[in-house]
Amino acid sequence: MATRKYTVTLPEELAEEIRSAVGPGAFSAYVTHALERQRERDRLAELVERLEGEYGPVTDADLAAAEAERREIEQWFEEQGADAAPRRKAAPRVAQALCVPRSR
Repeated sequence: MATRKYTVTLPEELAEEIRSAVGPGAFSAYVTHALERQRERDRLAELVERLEGEYGPVTDADLAAAEAERREIEQWFEEQGADAAPRRKAAPRVAQALCVPRSR
């Protein structure tokens, strides 16, 4: 990916805290990662807004059902034991595939 230098203004205390934690050579990578995460959150918020407009808001019952399903998936992986460790990385994708929006 091509890079370009930008000038941004940051609170000095925050910037110095980050720089001392990651080192001067990793500061740009840290900021890039933070911006990528924020962009992902922004896109997710846009998706949630669109889906809630189409299907209505998520109810407490929906959240409880999703949490129960997440716990079941987590328990299943725990029951598989240590040999399932490589498959644990697939669990979020499996759970995501199971969470298909329902018509209301």
